[in-house]
Amino acid sequence: MAAFLIRDVRIFTGEETIEEGFVHVQNGKIMSVGPMEQVPQESVKTYSKPGHTVLPGLIDCHIHADRADPEALPQALRFGVTTVCEMQNELDNVRRLKKQTTEPDTASYKTAGQAATVENGWPIPVITAHDKSPETAAEIAKWPKLTDRDSVTQYLDWTTKEMQPDYIKLMHESGTIMGSEFNHPSVELQGIIIEEAKKRGYLTVAHATCLKDTLDVLNAGVNGLTHTFCDQPPTQEVVDAYKKNNAWVNPTLAAMGSLTTEGKELQNKFAHDPRVKELINDHRVGNMCKCMGFAAGRGKVEHAYAGVKMLKEADIDILCGSDAAGPAVGTAFGLSMHHELHLFVHKVGMTPAEALRSATSLVAERFRFEDRGRLAEGLNADLLLVEGNPLEDIDATLNIRGVWRSGNLCSAHAGKL
Repeated sequence: MAAFLIRDVRIFTGEETIEEGFVHVQNGKIMSVGPMEQVPQESVKTYSKPGHTVLPGLIDCHIHADRADPEALPQALRFGVTTVCEMQNELDNVRRLKKQTTEPDTASYKTAGQAATVENGWPIPVITAHDKSPETAAEIAKWPKLTDRDSVTQYLDWTTKEMQPDYIKLMHESGTIMGSEFNHPSVELQGIIIEEAKKRGYLTVAHATCLKDTLDVLNAGVNGLTHTFCDQPPTQEVVDAYKKNNAWVNPTLAAMGSLTTEGKELQNKFAHDPRVKELINDHRVGNMCKCMGFAAGRGKVEHAYAGVKMLKEADIDILCGSDAAGPAVGTAFGLSMHHELHLFVHKVGMTPAEALRSATSLVAERFRFEDRGRLAEGLNADLLLVEGNPLEDIDATLNIRGVWRSGNLCSAHAGKL
Protein backbone atom coordinates (compact mmCIF):
# COMPACT_ATOMS: atom_id res chain seq x y z
CA MET A 1 0.00 0.00 0.00
CA ALA A 2 1.57 3.27 -1.16
CA ALA A 3 2.65 6.10 1.11
CA PHE A 4 1.57 9.68 0.44
CA LEU A 5 1.69 13.14 1.92
CA ILE A 6 -0.95 15.88 1.89
CA ARG A 7 0.66 19.22 2.72
CA ASP A 8 0.06 22.97 2.80
CA VAL A 9 -3.47 22.39 4.07
CA ARG A 10 -5.57 23.36 7.04
CA ILE A 11 -5.96 20.36 9.35
CA PHE A 12 -8.93 19.63 11.59
CA THR A 13 -7.79 16.66 13.67
CA GLY A 14 -11.25 15.98 15.09
CA GLU A 15 -10.31 17.97 18.17
CA GLU A 16 -8.16 20.94 17.16
CA THR A 17 -7.09 22.96 14.12
CA ILE A 18 -3.67 23.38 12.53
CA GLU A 19 -3.84 26.31 10.12
CA GLU A 20 -1.06 25.12 7.81
CA GLY A 21 0.00 21.54 8.12
CA PHE A 22 0.41 18.05 6.68
CA VAL A 23 -0.77 14.46 7.00
CA HIS A 24 1.65 11.63 6.22
CA VAL A 25 0.10 8.22 5.41
CA GLN A 26 1.74 4.83 5.01
CA ASN A 27 0.28 1.32 4.84
CA GLY A 28 -3.24 2.58 5.49
CA LYS A 29 -2.31 4.32 8.74
CA ILE A 30 -1.45 7.89 9.69
CA MET A 31 2.29 8.07 10.23
CA SER A 32 2.32 11.67 11.41
CA VAL A 33 0.31 14.89 11.36
CA GLY A 34 1.42 18.37 12.32
CA PRO A 35 2.38 21.91 11.29
CA MET A 36 4.43 22.50 8.15
CA GLU A 37 7.68 23.13 10.05
CA GLN A 38 7.55 19.43 11.01
CA VAL A 39 6.75 18.07 7.53
CA PRO A 40 8.82 14.93 6.76
CA GLN A 41 11.39 15.20 3.98
CA GLU A 42 10.59 11.92 2.28
CA SER A 43 10.29 10.98 -1.38
CA VAL A 44 6.62 9.95 -1.44
CA LYS A 45 3.64 10.90 -3.57
CA THR A 46 2.74 14.42 -2.44
CA TYR A 47 -0.40 16.51 -2.79
CA SER A 48 0.14 20.22 -2.09
CA LYS A 49 -3.33 21.74 -1.60
CA PRO A 50 -3.26 25.33 -0.30
CA GLY A 51 -6.75 26.65 0.43
CA HIS A 52 -8.00 23.16 1.32
CA THR A 53 -8.87 21.45 4.61
CA VAL A 54 -8.23 17.85 5.67
CA LEU A 55 -10.65 16.30 8.15
CA PRO A 56 -11.11 12.81 9.57
CA GLY A 57 -13.50 10.80 7.44
CA LEU A 58 -17.05 11.37 8.66
CA ILE A 59 -18.73 8.66 10.76
CA ASP A 60 -22.47 8.34 10.14
CA CYS A 61 -23.68 6.80 13.38
CA HIS A 62 -27.14 5.87 12.04
CA ILE A 63 -28.04 4.20 8.74
CA HIS A 64 -30.19 1.30 7.52
CA ALA A 65 -28.88 -0.65 4.52
CA ASP A 66 -32.14 -2.52 3.99
CA ARG A 67 -31.80 -5.75 2.02
CA ALA A 68 -28.04 -5.15 1.96
CA ASP A 69 -28.54 -2.18 -0.38
CA PRO A 70 -25.46 -2.45 -2.63
CA GLU A 71 -25.19 1.32 -3.05
CA ALA A 72 -25.26 2.22 0.66
CA LEU A 73 -21.56 1.81 1.40
CA PRO A 74 -20.19 3.13 -1.94
CA GLN A 75 -22.47 6.19 -1.93
CA ALA A 76 -21.63 6.98 1.69
CA LEU A 77 -17.91 6.91 0.87
CA ARG A 78 -18.30 9.19 -2.14
CA PHE A 79 -19.71 11.81 0.23
CA GLY A 80 -16.77 11.55 2.64
CA VAL A 81 -18.39 9.11 5.09
CA THR A 82 -15.68 6.54 5.75
CA THR A 83 -17.62 4.61 8.44
CA VAL A 84 -21.33 3.87 8.77
CA CYS A 85 -23.13 2.46 11.81
CA GLU A 86 -26.16 0.40 10.93
CA MET A 87 -29.02 0.25 13.41
CA GLN A 88 -31.00 -2.87 12.36
CA ASN A 89 -30.60 -5.60 9.77
CA GLU A 90 -31.08 -9.32 9.32
CA LEU A 91 -28.25 -11.86 9.46
CA ASP A 92 -27.89 -12.56 5.73
CA ASN A 93 -27.82 -8.83 4.96
CA VAL A 94 -25.19 -8.17 7.62
CA ARG A 95 -22.99 -10.90 6.19
CA ARG A 96 -23.30 -9.50 2.68
CA LEU A 97 -22.48 -5.96 3.82
CA LYS A 98 -19.46 -7.09 5.84
CA LYS A 99 -18.20 -8.94 2.76
CA GLN A 100 -18.76 -5.85 0.61
CA THR A 101 -16.38 -3.79 2.77
CA THR A 102 -13.49 -5.89 1.42
CA GLU A 103 -14.13 -4.33 -1.99
CA PRO A 104 -12.69 -0.96 -3.09
CA ASP A 105 -14.69 2.27 -2.78
CA THR A 106 -16.86 1.25 0.17
CA ALA A 107 -17.30 2.76 3.62
CA SER A 108 -16.34 0.75 6.68
CA TYR A 109 -19.31 -0.96 8.31
CA LYS A 110 -20.37 -1.22 11.96
CA THR A 111 -23.67 -2.79 12.93
CA ALA A 112 -26.21 -3.55 15.63
CA GLY A 113 -27.27 -6.54 13.59
CA GLN A 114 -30.72 -7.77 14.48
CA ALA A 115 -32.31 -5.33 16.93
CA ALA A 116 -33.96 -6.35 20.20
CA THR A 117 -37.59 -6.54 19.09
CA VAL A 118 -40.93 -7.64 20.52
CA GLU A 119 -44.05 -9.21 18.99
CA ASN A 120 -45.62 -6.72 16.52
CA GLY A 121 -43.34 -3.95 17.80
CA TRP A 122 -41.36 -1.32 15.90
CA PRO A 123 -40.39 -1.33 13.08
CA ILE A 124 -42.84 -4.05 12.03
CA PRO A 125 -45.87 -1.71 11.67
CA VAL A 126 -44.12 0.68 9.30
CA ILE A 127 -42.61 -2.13 7.22
CA THR A 128 -45.80 -4.15 6.81
CA ALA A 129 -47.81 -1.03 5.97
CA HIS A 130 -45.81 -0.68 2.74
CA ASP A 131 -44.49 -4.17 2.09
CA LYS A 132 -46.88 -7.11 2.28
CA SER A 133 -44.69 -9.56 0.40
CA PRO A 134 -44.35 -13.15 1.65
CA GLU A 135 -40.57 -12.75 1.61
CA THR A 136 -40.67 -9.82 4.04
CA ALA A 137 -43.19 -11.57 6.27
CA ALA A 138 -40.89 -14.60 6.42
CA GLU A 139 -37.94 -12.43 7.47
CA ILE A 140 -39.94 -10.67 10.18
CA ALA A 141 -41.11 -14.03 11.52
CA LYS A 142 -37.47 -14.79 12.41
CA TRP A 143 -37.01 -11.60 14.46
CA PRO A 144 -36.66 -11.83 18.25
CA LYS A 145 -39.89 -11.62 20.21
CA LEU A 146 -38.47 -10.75 23.61
CA THR A 147 -40.62 -11.18 26.71
CA ASP A 148 -38.39 -11.96 29.69
CA ARG A 149 -34.79 -12.50 30.83
CA ASP A 150 -34.54 -15.98 29.31
CA SER A 151 -35.58 -14.76 25.86
CA VAL A 152 -33.19 -11.80 26.18
CA THR A 153 -30.19 -13.98 27.06
CA GLN A 154 -31.01 -16.36 24.20
CA TYR A 155 -31.19 -13.42 21.78
CA LEU A 156 -27.90 -11.91 22.99
CA ASP A 157 -26.10 -15.26 22.89
CA TRP A 158 -27.38 -15.85 19.34
CA THR A 159 -26.51 -12.40 18.00
CA THR A 160 -23.07 -12.51 19.65
CA LYS A 161 -22.30 -15.82 17.95
CA GLU A 162 -23.87 -15.18 14.55
CA MET A 163 -23.62 -11.42 14.01
CA GLN A 164 -20.83 -10.19 16.29
CA PRO A 165 -22.60 -6.82 16.67
CA ASP A 166 -20.74 -3.67 17.63
CA TYR A 167 -23.59 -2.48 19.92
CA ILE A 168 -27.16 -3.51 20.73
CA LYS A 169 -30.19 -1.64 19.37
CA LEU A 170 -33.40 -1.31 21.42
CA MET A 171 -36.75 -0.27 19.96
CA HIS A 172 -39.05 1.91 22.08
CA GLU A 173 -41.73 3.28 19.77
CA SER A 174 -45.25 3.69 21.15
CA GLY A 175 -46.57 5.24 17.90
CA THR A 176 -47.39 8.60 19.53
CA ILE A 177 -46.07 10.81 16.72
CA MET A 178 -47.87 8.67 14.17
CA GLY A 179 -51.23 8.82 15.92
CA SER A 180 -51.12 5.08 16.58
CA GLU A 181 -50.61 2.66 19.44
CA PHE A 182 -47.82 0.18 18.79
CA ASN A 183 -46.79 -2.71 20.95
CA HIS A 184 -43.52 -1.80 22.68
CA PRO A 185 -41.37 -3.22 25.49
CA SER A 186 -41.98 -2.36 29.12
CA VAL A 187 -39.36 -0.27 30.89
CA GLU A 188 -38.61 -3.37 32.96
CA LEU A 189 -37.89 -5.44 29.84
CA GLN A 190 -35.70 -2.71 28.37
CA GLY A 191 -33.79 -2.63 31.66
CA ILE A 192 -33.17 -6.36 31.40
CA ILE A 193 -31.90 -6.02 27.82
CA ILE A 194 -29.55 -3.20 28.87
CA GLU A 195 -28.32 -5.12 31.94
CA GLU A 196 -27.64 -8.32 30.01
CA ALA A 197 -26.00 -6.44 27.11
CA LYS A 198 -23.70 -4.63 29.55
CA LYS A 199 -22.63 -7.96 31.06
CA ARG A 200 -21.43 -8.94 27.60
CA GLY A 201 -19.56 -5.67 27.07
CA TYR A 202 -22.04 -4.05 24.70
CA LEU A 203 -23.18 -0.46 24.51
CA THR A 204 -26.93 -0.02 24.08
CA VAL A 205 -28.67 2.46 21.80
CA ALA A 206 -32.39 3.03 21.45
CA HIS A 207 -35.02 4.29 19.03
CA ALA A 208 -37.59 6.70 20.53
CA THR A 209 -39.36 9.63 18.86
CA CYS A 210 -41.69 11.09 21.50
CA LEU A 211 -40.87 12.64 24.87
CA LYS A 212 -42.44 9.92 27.03
CA ASP A 213 -40.73 7.10 25.13
CA THR A 214 -37.43 8.96 25.42
CA LEU A 215 -37.80 9.34 29.17
CA ASP A 216 -38.82 5.69 29.57
CA VAL A 217 -35.84 4.25 27.76
CA LEU A 218 -33.41 6.69 29.41
CA ASN A 219 -34.77 5.65 32.77
CA ALA A 220 -34.11 2.04 31.76
CA GLY A 221 -30.41 2.97 31.51
CA VAL A 222 -29.59 3.14 27.79
CA ASN A 223 -26.25 4.63 26.65
CA GLY A 224 -27.63 6.70 23.81
CA LEU A 225 -30.70 7.68 21.78
CA THR A 226 -30.81 7.29 18.01
CA HIS A 227 -33.42 10.05 17.54
CA THR A 228 -34.65 13.09 19.38
CA PHE A 229 -38.37 13.68 19.97
CA CYS A 230 -40.66 16.04 18.05
CA ASP A 231 -44.09 15.62 19.66
CA GLN A 232 -43.74 18.43 22.22
CA PRO A 233 -41.28 21.02 23.53
CA PRO A 234 -38.36 19.82 25.67
CA THR A 235 -38.45 19.81 29.47
CA GLN A 236 -35.86 19.90 32.23
CA GLU A 237 -36.87 16.34 33.06
CA VAL A 238 -35.40 15.02 29.82
CA VAL A 239 -32.15 16.92 30.40
CA ASP A 240 -31.90 15.39 33.87
CA ALA A 241 -32.56 11.92 32.45
CA TYR A 242 -29.71 12.28 29.94
CA LYS A 243 -27.40 13.54 32.67
CA LYS A 244 -28.27 10.65 34.98
CA ASN A 245 -27.01 8.14 32.39
CA ASN A 246 -24.29 10.30 30.86
CA ALA A 247 -26.22 9.41 27.70
CA TRP A 248 -25.81 10.96 24.27
CA VAL A 249 -28.27 11.74 21.49
CA ASN A 250 -28.08 11.24 17.74
CA PRO A 251 -31.05 13.48 16.87
CA THR A 252 -31.45 12.73 13.13
CA LEU A 253 -32.84 16.23 12.59
CA ALA A 254 -33.01 15.92 8.82
CA ALA A 255 -35.08 12.75 9.15
CA MET A 256 -37.33 14.51 11.68
CA GLY A 257 -37.95 17.22 9.10
CA SER A 258 -39.02 14.51 6.65
CA LEU A 259 -41.30 12.94 9.28
CA THR A 260 -43.13 16.22 9.88
CA THR A 261 -42.76 17.35 6.20
CA GLU A 262 -41.30 20.67 7.39
CA GLY A 263 -37.84 19.82 6.06
CA LYS A 264 -38.83 19.44 2.42
CA GLU A 265 -37.38 22.74 1.20
CA LEU A 266 -33.93 22.02 2.62
CA GLN A 267 -34.07 18.42 1.39
CA ASN A 268 -34.61 19.77 -2.13
CA LYS A 269 -31.76 22.24 -1.74
CA PHE A 270 -29.24 19.55 -0.82
CA ALA A 271 -30.57 17.06 -3.38
CA HIS A 272 -30.09 19.58 -6.20
CA ASP A 273 -26.81 21.14 -5.04
CA PRO A 274 -24.61 21.09 -8.17
CA ARG A 275 -21.73 19.66 -6.12
CA VAL A 276 -23.55 16.34 -5.63
CA LYS A 277 -24.49 15.70 -9.25
CA GLU A 278 -21.78 13.11 -9.97
CA LEU A 279 -22.11 11.39 -6.59
CA ILE A 280 -25.77 10.27 -6.51
CA ASN A 281 -28.19 8.95 -9.11
CA ASP A 282 -31.47 10.54 -10.15
CA HIS A 283 -33.62 7.94 -8.37
CA ARG A 284 -32.01 8.70 -5.01
CA VAL A 285 -32.23 12.43 -5.65
CA GLY A 286 -35.95 11.98 -6.21
CA ASN A 287 -36.29 10.02 -2.97
CA MET A 288 -34.54 12.75 -1.02
CA CYS A 289 -37.05 15.30 -2.29
CA LYS A 290 -40.00 13.38 -0.80
CA CYS A 291 -41.16 13.30 2.83
CA MET A 292 -42.04 10.36 5.06
CA GLY A 293 -44.82 12.42 6.64
CA PHE A 294 -45.56 9.99 9.50
CA ALA A 295 -45.61 12.84 12.02
CA ALA A 296 -47.31 15.47 9.85
CA GLY A 297 -49.77 17.44 11.97
CA ARG A 298 -48.69 15.69 15.19
CA GLY A 299 -45.04 16.66 15.50
CA LYS A 300 -43.05 19.83 14.88
CA VAL A 301 -39.45 19.89 13.76
CA GLU A 302 -38.98 23.03 15.89
CA HIS A 303 -39.56 20.86 18.98
CA ALA A 304 -36.68 18.67 17.80
CA TYR A 305 -34.41 21.69 17.23
CA ALA A 306 -35.32 23.17 20.62
CA GLY A 307 -34.72 19.88 22.41
CA VAL A 308 -31.28 19.39 20.91
CA LYS A 309 -30.36 23.00 21.61
CA MET A 310 -31.38 22.54 25.26
CA LEU A 311 -29.32 19.35 25.50
CA LYS A 312 -26.31 21.05 23.91
CA GLU A 313 -26.52 23.91 26.41
CA ALA A 314 -26.59 21.30 29.18
CA ASP A 315 -23.36 19.73 27.79
CA ILE A 316 -25.05 16.53 26.61
CA ASP A 317 -23.08 14.97 23.75
CA ILE A 318 -24.75 15.36 20.35
CA LEU A 319 -23.69 12.81 17.71
CA CYS A 320 -24.15 13.15 13.97
CA GLY A 321 -26.02 10.43 12.12
CA SER A 322 -28.47 10.56 9.25
CA ASP A 323 -30.97 7.67 9.57
CA ALA A 324 -30.45 7.28 5.82
CA ALA A 325 -32.16 4.26 4.31
CA GLY A 326 -33.34 3.27 0.86
CA PRO A 327 -37.03 3.27 1.86
CA ALA A 328 -36.69 6.34 4.12
CA VAL A 329 -37.58 9.13 1.71
CA GLY A 330 -36.09 12.48 2.61
CA THR A 331 -32.68 10.89 3.21
CA ALA A 332 -29.72 9.78 1.11
CA PHE A 333 -26.63 7.82 2.13
CA GLY A 334 -23.72 10.18 2.69
CA LEU A 335 -25.46 13.33 1.50
CA SER A 336 -27.76 13.46 4.53
CA MET A 337 -24.71 13.81 6.79
CA HIS A 338 -23.92 17.15 5.17
CA HIS A 339 -27.58 18.13 5.57
CA GLU A 340 -27.38 17.17 9.27
CA LEU A 341 -24.19 19.18 9.82
CA HIS A 342 -25.92 22.21 8.29
CA LEU A 343 -28.84 21.83 10.73
CA PHE A 344 -26.50 21.46 13.70
CA VAL A 345 -24.94 24.82 12.89
CA HIS A 346 -27.94 26.77 11.62
CA LYS A 347 -30.76 25.37 13.80
CA VAL A 348 -29.05 24.15 16.98
CA GLY A 349 -26.36 26.83 17.33
CA MET A 350 -23.24 24.67 17.15
CA THR A 351 -20.03 26.17 15.87
CA PRO A 352 -18.76 24.45 12.72
CA ALA A 353 -15.96 22.90 14.79
CA GLU A 354 -18.50 21.46 17.25
CA ALA A 355 -20.56 20.06 14.38
CA LEU A 356 -17.52 18.48 12.74
CA ARG A 357 -16.44 16.95 16.05
CA SER A 358 -19.94 15.46 16.39
CA ALA A 359 -19.37 13.59 13.11
CA THR A 360 -15.81 12.44 13.80
CA SER A 361 -13.99 12.19 17.13
CA LEU A 362 -17.08 12.34 19.34
CA VAL A 363 -18.82 9.45 17.56
CA ALA A 364 -15.60 7.42 17.80
CA GLU A 365 -15.29 8.20 21.51
CA ARG A 366 -18.87 7.35 22.44
CA PHE A 367 -19.00 4.19 20.30
CA ARG A 368 -15.52 3.09 21.48
CA PHE A 369 -14.01 3.11 17.99
CA GLU A 370 -10.39 3.54 19.03
CA ASP A 371 -8.85 3.34 15.55
CA ARG A 372 -10.68 6.18 13.77
CA GLY A 373 -12.43 9.54 14.15
CA ARG A 374 -9.25 11.60 14.61
CA LEU A 375 -6.15 12.48 12.63
CA ALA A 376 -3.39 11.13 14.86
CA GLU A 377 -0.38 8.86 14.57
CA GLY A 378 -1.28 5.19 14.32
CA LEU A 379 -4.98 5.63 13.50
CA ASN A 380 -6.69 4.56 10.28
CA ALA A 381 -5.97 6.86 7.36
CA ASP A 382 -9.64 7.77 6.90
CA LEU A 383 -9.46 11.25 5.39
CA LEU A 384 -11.72 13.83 3.79
CA LEU A 385 -10.15 16.63 1.73
CA VAL A 386 -12.37 19.62 0.93
CA GLU A 387 -11.71 22.90 -0.80
CA GLY A 388 -12.27 25.92 1.44
CA ASN A 389 -12.76 26.17 5.18
CA PRO A 390 -15.65 24.22 6.73
CA LEU A 391 -14.60 25.61 10.12
CA GLU A 392 -15.98 28.93 8.89
CA ASP A 393 -18.67 27.70 6.46
CA ILE A 394 -20.01 24.25 7.36
CA ASP A 395 -21.47 23.81 3.87
CA ALA A 396 -17.91 23.66 2.51
CA THR A 397 -17.90 19.97 3.53
CA LEU A 398 -19.54 19.33 0.15
CA ASN A 399 -16.53 20.78 -1.71
CA ILE A 400 -15.10 17.26 -1.77
CA ARG A 401 -11.76 16.84 -3.51
CA GLY A 402 -10.57 13.54 -2.03
CA VAL A 403 -11.76 10.73 0.23
CA TRP A 404 -9.50 7.99 1.57
CA ARG A 405 -10.56 4.92 3.56
CA SER A 406 -7.60 3.14 5.18
CA GLY A 407 -5.31 5.08 2.87
CA ASN A 408 -7.14 4.06 -0.32
CA LEU A 409 -8.39 6.91 -2.50
CA CYS A 410 -12.05 6.70 -3.52
CA SER A 411 -11.99 6.47 -7.32
CA ALA A 412 -14.90 8.91 -7.67
CA HIS A 413 -12.52 11.70 -6.60
CA ALA A 414 -9.29 10.54 -8.21
CA GLY A 415 -9.52 13.20 -10.94
CA LYS A 416 -10.00 16.08 -8.49
CA LEU A 417 -6.49 16.03 -7.05
